[in-house]
Amino acid sequence: MLNRVVLVGRLTKDPDLRYTPNGVAVANFTIAVNRPFSNQQGNREADFINCVVWRRPAENLANYMKKGSMIGVDGRVQTRTFEGQDGKTVFVTEIVADSVQFLESKGSSQDRGQDTGFGQNRNQNQFQNQNQNQFQPNQNQNHEDPFKNNGEPIDISDDDLPF
Repeated sequence: MLNRVVLVGRLTKDPDLRYTPNGVAVANFTIAVNRPFSNQQGNREADFINCVVWRRPAENLANYMKKGSMIGVDGRVQTRTFEGQDGKTVFVTEIVADSVQFLESKGSSQDRGQDTGFGQNRNQNQFQNQNQNQFQPNQNQNHEDPFKNNGEPIDISDDDLPF
């Protein structure tokens, strides 16, 4: 039997990071995945898929990705039921992510300053204000060409990676 899901889409809102009573991190999130075809009006529709990820990947997702960020999810479909506050049984189908890949750098979805795919246009003033708050490099720093090794492997420590 096989239960495998691979999705690429954009976060519809910031991930919801919580911790179990035992201290295990869990993040719930929804991604919008465009359908590969257009409807009768010529518009591309999207499916909104609920996902959950556990432990360190949950913390990384919550710390580095936000609404509009493009991510890749590799996992499995899971269904579960629970009793709602009104006493009725609630059925949930969600993707349990084994891994989440960050498909763009932090903040690059905002840098476009355009439609994120969910009908939200960013106005230019918000974009400028966010850029003003970003780190400004010291003018006296040495500006070396980061590509001077012609694609040769570089030596980098795991401590330098954001995840």
